[in-house]
Amino acid sequence: MSFSHKFHASSLREYDIRGIVGETLGEADAFAIGRVFGSIVAEAGGKRVAVGRDGRLSSPALAQALIKGLMASGAEVIDVGQGPTPMLYYASFTEPADGAVMVTGSHNPPNYNGFKMMLKNKPFFGAQIQDLGARAAAGQVVPQTMGSVVEKDISDAYVERLRKDWDGARELKIVWDNGNGAAGDVLAKLVAKLPGKHIVLNGTVDGNFPAHHPDPTVPKNLEQLIDAVKKEGADVGVAFDGDADRIGLVDNEGHILFGDQFLILMARDVLKAHPGGTIIADVKASQVLFDEVEKAGGKPLMWKTGHSLIKSKMAETKAPLAGEMSGHIFYNDKWYGFDDALYAAVRVLGVLARTQGTLGQFRAALPQVLNTPELRFDCPEEKKFAVVAEVAARLKESGAKVSDTDGVRVNTEDGWWLLRASNTQAVLVARAEGSSEAGLGRLKSALAAQLSASGLAPDFSAPPSAGH
Repeated sequence: MSFSHKFHASSLREYDIRGIVGETLGEADAFAIGRVFGSIVAEAGGKRVAVGRDGRLSSPALAQALIKGLMASGAEVIDVGQGPTPMLYYASFTEPADGAVMVTGSHNPPNYNGFKMMLKNKPFFGAQIQDLGARAAAGQVVPQTMGSVVEKDISDAYVERLRKDWDGARELKIVWDNGNGAAGDVLAKLVAKLPGKHIVLNGTVDGNFPAHHPDPTVPKNLEQLIDAVKKEGADVGVAFDGDADRIGLVDNEGHILFGDQFLILMARDVLKAHPGGTIIADVKASQVLFDEVEKAGGKPLMWKTGHSLIKSKMAETKAPLAGEMSGHIFYNDKWYGFDDALYAAVRVLGVLARTQGTLGQFRAALPQVLNTPELRFDCPEEKKFAVVAEVAARLKESGAKVSDTDGVRVNTEDGWWLLRASNTQAVLVARAEGSSEAGLGRLKSALAAQLSASGLAPDFSAPPSAGH
């Protein structure tokens, strides 16, 4: 039987395949992903593919279609069922599997879904995803055969492995906000094994996300957690995104800690065991993070935004720890190098439970700076990278201090500003950080002037945020 399939043009993204269920993504796409990815695994000499799914209403049907496609390519499928994305990654390492596919819409609205993939325990992204689409259209697959599927619940083994790296010295009171995401059942098992008092909000897995949107980088989504931390007098609040590969933290005073802030806490701890180790963060991170890593005896490395890109750089540099502003945290120290919010939570809680003082005191002691929130400007897909290149060229010609690791990041006496093209949307992303209101104003003016010179009209109406 011949096979050919064309994906919706918008669904093949940089880091995953994603779309609106019933409009740009459906079961035929899921089967095609299985058929082609299974063929890629087979051609690489592999056979075993682990499959997991999140708690979205569309995930069971998409997972079944995916498994049928994998089996049609001769794959031996290990179906680990519903759970967080990092549990699927864990299965890929421990089974072990030659490939892994997670059915998840991550933090997107309920009507979205998607697929994240690993090949031989490495991220499958970028050109590989585009190649998968081209192969599907061309019908370039291994001859149809019949594979197999076995259901395997690995949640107890995963939770036990998470618990093993708890290293706290005192008991904490912790509020967890699962956001009705895929971690719910695993989280219930984990808190039953950890010391301390645990309060779990929105623990039921519900693909409608009735409490709030499951994205801990948006302050509004943390309001319920902040209220609970204050009411309970808790030491810390922990939030996950929809598939629990990203973490958000709230301190004992109800203040939000951002990814580059809690990465400092983690880095100081990891560098005790790995003096001189490389700590990676993305270009959106505060200069405070890079300075504090250096003060703690580490080698700070600024790298491109994107969890697959960070994972790849981490493997190359053998860095023990990496993180992104978005809350992806990657431990290579005692762990497997993939982004896992549950594991990051266990490690950061361990640090807190071995430290004198509170998380609020840690936050208040950090050098204080002013930042804009992440600013996003609509820019046509075909123009966004050209605009960044134009800006970089003008700045270099003027003698400015420029880093072009990912977009353009400009350092001045006032601080820094960043402009980069989004890998996933038709937008330019910008951010600025200064040591004073006046300095931040000058940085924003410089950024606005560069955007205007490239024919864009920026809007900087959003107020700056303090201390992150």
